[in-house]
Amino acid sequence: MDGFAGSLDDSISAASTSDVQDRLSALESRVQQQEDEITVLKAALADVLRRLAISEDHVASVKKSVSSKGQPSPRAVIPMSCITNGSGANRKPSHTSAVSIAGKETLSSAAKSGTEKKKEKPQGQREKKEESHSNDQSPQIRASPSPQPSSQPLQIHRQTPESKNATPTKSIKRPSPAEKSHNSWENSDDSRNKLSKIPSTPKLIPKVTKTADKHKDVIINQEGEYIKMFMRGRPITMFIPSDVDNYDDIRTELPPEKLKLEWAYGYRGKDCRANVYLLPTGKIVYFIASVVVLFNYEERTQRHYLGHTDCVKCLAIHPDKIRIATGQIAGVDKDGRPLQPHVRVWDSVTLSTLQIIGLGTFERGVGCLDFSKADSGVHLCIIDDSNEHMLTVWDWQKKAKGAEIKTTNEVVLAVEFHPTDANTIITCGKSHIFFWTWSGNSLTRKQGIFGKYEKPKFVQCLAFLGNGDVLTGDSGGVMLIWSKTTVEPTPGKGPKGVYQISKQIKAHDGSVFTLCQMRNGMLLTGGGKDRKIILWDHDLNPEREIEVPDQYGTIRAVAEGKADQFLVGTSRNFILRGTFNDGFQIEVQGHTDELWGLATHPFKDLLLTCAQDRQVCLWNSMEHRLEWTRLVDGHSSYITHLDWSPDNKYIMSNSGDYEILYWDIPNGCKLIRNRSDCKDIDWTTYTCVLGFQVFGVWPEGSDGTDINALVRSHNRKVIAVADDFCKVHLFQYPCSKAKAPSHKYSAHSSHVTNVSFTHNDSHLISTGGKDMSIIQWKLVEKLSLPQNETVADTTLTKAPVSSTESVIQSNTPTPPPSQPLNETAEEESRISSSPTLLENSLEQTVEPSEDHSEEESEEGSGDLGEPLYEEPCNEISKEQAKATLLEDQQDPSPSS
Repeated sequence: MDGFAGSLDDSISAASTSDVQDRLSALESRVQQQEDEITVLKAALADVLRRLAISEDHVASVKKSVSSKGQPSPRAVIPMSCITNGSGANRKPSHTSAVSIAGKETLSSAAKSGTEKKKEKPQGQREKKEESHSNDQSPQIRASPSPQPSSQPLQIHRQTPESKNATPTKSIKRPSPAEKSHNSWENSDDSRNKLSKIPSTPKLIPKVTKTADKHKDVIINQEGEYIKMFMRGRPITMFIPSDVDNYDDIRTELPPEKLKLEWAYGYRGKDCRANVYLLPTGKIVYFIASVVVLFNYEERTQRHYLGHTDCVKCLAIHPDKIRIATGQIAGVDKDGRPLQPHVRVWDSVTLSTLQIIGLGTFERGVGCLDFSKADSGVHLCIIDDSNEHMLTVWDWQKKAKGAEIKTTNEVVLAVEFHPTDANTIITCGKSHIFFWTWSGNSLTRKQGIFGKYEKPKFVQCLAFLGNGDVLTGDSGGVMLIWSKTTVEPTPGKGPKGVYQISKQIKAHDGSVFTLCQMRNGMLLTGGGKDRKIILWDHDLNPEREIEVPDQYGTIRAVAEGKADQFLVGTSRNFILRGTFNDGFQIEVQGHTDELWGLATHPFKDLLLTCAQDRQVCLWNSMEHRLEWTRLVDGHSSYITHLDWSPDNKYIMSNSGDYEILYWDIPNGCKLIRNRSDCKDIDWTTYTCVLGFQVFGVWPEGSDGTDINALVRSHNRKVIAVADDFCKVHLFQYPCSKAKAPSHKYSAHSSHVTNVSFTHNDSHLISTGGKDMSIIQWKLVEKLSLPQNETVADTTLTKAPVSSTESVIQSNTPTPPPSQPLNETAEEESRISSSPTLLENSLEQTVEPSEDHSEEESEEGSGDLGEPLYEEPCNEISKEQAKATLLEDQQDPSPSS
């Protein structure tokens, strides 16, 4: 009986223990659910507070406008912090547009053949003089597709004083003294134009004027008939129109119009991973070029973080789901010196920069990064793209580097903090997985041993199970579970914990490319070769699966969405939203290879793009969506740009060897020898990058490849320029003076290949080359803007305290404010001065075309005691062979 009673007691005790464990497990699950709900509530509250602040500022600005002017400004009524889909300016009468597909490789190759400077012949008869100033001999006419004439009335239009006054462009006749006073520059002529002043008569220039720079001489002939500039030593002759009485009276000023980034088309999935996430606010966060996009797919709106100046390659989400860290690659300055890559930590609600990490620490770029979880995201671990793939650990709020160590010479694909063990960091990549123990300023490594299991070529990704075990996916399609065990202690030392493989699971055909741990404890995996997404239960048994269609490419990122939805980023630059029951819906897509071609519809809100991926895409610029795409065969030509005359009888063209040629269409597209006969044609479109009306856009000392595309607005007020240094410029039209000033804007991280205005000039579209991005800009007038449009400075010292930070302040330990704030301000100032008004954010840099000036812009910061941080664009190719030339004198506004 005693034995029976004892066994009964044991069974009761075991049952009681099991019941307690079940209750504890249920309580832990409830706590986790409540924590998730609190996180979502924090994010929602922060977003509501942001919107309330915008609304209050907007009402205040309208009241102020009413009190000062009697009625609110139409533009002041439109909040610009978050532009809603479909909102646009009133349409203007339609105009004809032209397609300009510039070939950068053609320009570069043709440039090499034209480096020898031609000798000028003695002046004689007018015909001989015209030939003496021709750019080169008669060109070889090559077979190319016949250009299509524009639908314009058949009439040769010669500019007259009456017609010039009727157009919105600035008159370039000699102004009256009153007009001179009204149109005078804000600064002296010496700072804008270094052409020496000479006495002149209305139609006679008695002397030849040259600039001091021998690389770009601008010469005016004695009769005042033409101007000559030099490109790579080659003369380019531009005839002055008849209605210009005195060339010296021409003034080129900044245009009143400015640009604001409205929409970024495309996503970078081709060579990145784990870069798509859904925030609690309902926005998808991802990046393209140097822009980080916050996309609300339900409201069809975008917001943009614009703090980066080069390609963004990775991102990580803070445990509070509000703060985000993004890392960018390195660049090269004009002297070939490397510029430093870095990580930016920023607020996804206010879009303000909270900290800049790693200037002077990382090489080449930032490969991957992760926030700590066990200590509420106080620390940040980062792997750079150097040969040694350095691992650094940072207290990011203090901008203090806690530890640094070389990992391996092999590729590192992922780094993550352990979610419950704050001192454990795991890295994986080519043929390795390392378990790091972090203590103070030291990191010690333990290599994962595969033992009897086959060692994969790549450990692609990792995740963590609920019990703390590590789960990895590899190139063999296998998932491995790594469990921590305690081994025998070494004499004189304590016991050591090591991770060993406890289980192997065959998951995919081909590689396991990504792992996504869901909030309910289940797991999503994404396969490479088989393009499958598989749902696994808590015991890692497969439950559901679905295959991504082949046309979308292979899987690069998987993230949990709303309810039973999930997000997928693919190698062909798609972001898909799907469920296992309903399949996939496209949310974001873009081109997959270098993008060059761009054309806007003459009277609809549509635009065409084409790229080296052989895709032609039609986009709706109002609804921000793709209408259709076609796969076609591409062609090449030596003609880089062309424009039509109003009567469709003449074409002006530019070629790869810097010629300005004119063609007589009715006579069989015959070359017009006497080019001065065409000097007064008022071209229907203007996309040629060389010509009298536009030559002022070229930077000093240009080699002919600095400008890839140019377009004149339909209202003939401004010129948009796509340059080779990731910038979009806005010049006044006409632009007939050297070193003309311009507004300059950043969003691309590769050479900008094309620009085009929409039919009503409400928007400008720009395309990036290797970054494969399509950026939509909104044209805005230079007005006094409402208070709610004030942009937070990228430093913490000037940025308003976000509602988010006040909400999460109690949960996240923060350092004393003085030290990190001052350091941030100094670092941000060292990079570049930050604008505080939206007006300044719209005009990211205002400077003359001589981009290499060391002077700060008028809106720049004061003397900082050291050179401004230069961050030019960078090609995506690994070699980064082309050293680009750019000076960012003003840090772009981090918000849009």
